[in-house]
Amino acid sequence: MTLSKPCLETLLDLVEIKLSCIEVWDREDRYELHCLEQARRELQALAAGEAPAGRPAPRRRGRPPLRRPEALQVGAC
Repeated sequence: MTLSKPCLETLLDLVEIKLSCIEVWDREDRYELHCLEQARRELQALAAGEAPAGRPAPRRRGRPPLRRPEALQVGAC
């Protein structure tokens, strides 16, 4: 999706205004601050003509799968 230069500048201004007004009181505010900072970085990268960095892959939760010795795997004979 492409945005015009004035549109990018307006969005960047709005994000920076919101960042200057936010007060962090709890975890939700901290999360919103983090999201706004990420949005500012992405908008600045778009305005500079760079490709914005993608989000890192989500981490998998839980235990890793149990690895079986190769001799015990089904069909290893």
